[in-house]
Amino acid sequence: MPKNFVEELTWRGMIHDVMPDTEDHLNETMRAAYVGFDPTADSLHIGNLVPIMLLAHFQRCGHKPVALVGGATGMIGDPSGKSNERNLLDETTLRHNQECVRKQLSQFLDFSSGNENEAVMVNNYDWMKEFSFLDFIRDVGKHITINYMMAKDSVKNRITGEGTEGMSFTEFTYQLVQGYDFLHLFQQESCTLQFGGSDQWGNITTGTEMIRRIGGGKGYALTCPLITKSDGSKFGKSEGGNVWLDAKRTSPYKFYQYWLNSSDADAEKYIKIFTFLDKEIIDSLVAEHQEAPHARALQKRLAEEVTVTVHGNDALDNAIKASGILFGKSTSEDLKSLDAETFLDIFEGVPQAQVSQTVIDNGMDIIAALAGETNFLKSNGEARRALKENSISVNKEKVTDSYQISTSDLINDQFVLLQRGKKNYFILKVQ
Repeated sequence: MPKNFVEELTWRGMIHDVMPDTEDHLNETMRAAYVGFDPTADSLHIGNLVPIMLLAHFQRCGHKPVALVGGATGMIGDPSGKSNERNLLDETTLRHNQECVRKQLSQFLDFSSGNENEAVMVNNYDWMKEFSFLDFIRDVGKHITINYMMAKDSVKNRITGEGTEGMSFTEFTYQLVQGYDFLHLFQQESCTLQFGGSDQWGNITTGTEMIRRIGGGKGYALTCPLITKSDGSKFGKSEGGNVWLDAKRTSPYKFYQYWLNSSDADAEKYIKIFTFLDKEIIDSLVAEHQEAPHARALQKRLAEEVTVTVHGNDALDNAIKASGILFGKSTSEDLKSLDAETFLDIFEGVPQAQVSQTVIDNGMDIIAALAGETNFLKSNGEARRALKENSISVNKEKVTDSYQISTSDLINDQFVLLQRGKKNYFILKVQ
């Protein structure tokens, strides 16, 4: 027996608004629902994970998810929650981005099993590109009044908000285009439900209104809360900007660290929203965490679950190993197993000095490596004292004053990690 979708979302804290009778509608038979994704980048980011999880839970409850890539709407720009117009993209870029998004969604959704509730991906550019302006305002625009459109918060906020440049006609008509998407999918894919963030309620209900007025049917709406962090900072942002699902944009190590660094309050909320763990397991983890918060059981499991889903087991193993290198006990072999990108991620901001390959080939004296050639330590005398105190490590292993750095010490054929004490690092970059 499939799970009750609305009940599943309710205990996970994933419902903000839901149209009356939606639960009964879903309990009658398999339904189709869609979420729209912005294709203006070649990767989704973790801000997209909530609607992705909505679709994934929907499919796991026996229903059919439809992922809509907004090729047409991406050429316009959604005013919801924004104060400026967005950059418009050409079709070639949009198609490339669509394929990248599909690949990422396939980590969460089944697109290829042949099951009745197999996910599908559509692009609204495919049905909007042949729609002339005159046809659109005649067949669609006449059914929605200006009064109705002006009443939407996304429109009112842009027109009356301080410090904004107003709103172009292009963005004003956005809700008509998104509403028409819902009508089109209702007619072509028997799609009766649309999901989105709470800021999308106005656009979604414009679609249900079109289905009622033009399609002679009934559409349903369900929105999820906009995710916030307990400290007031923006969810999905790190010091380097967005946390992306693409490993080239945000490495699996940094991705893993983002979740691992969640506060206790956030981790308890996130583990319900961003993982597929059931209520019994999550309740057990929460109880375990409350008994020993310092062990960070919630954060560790959260980071593991989300990283595996997005990047796979191998990437998770590397991320855990990389975290151990910085914060736990590790060996020279652990360091040498890292790829260059992960190594630099771990030791981001650590000072570096360049040395020639020839110097390393001939053997570099440890005193020179610490002081004379690099200025890691202030003088040769300080280097000797540190070595005598047994506080110097090369690639995490203690060395004496007779040590020579050689090619066998190279990490990825280009780095050597020097360390004084527990936290004072320095990188030799060999060229």
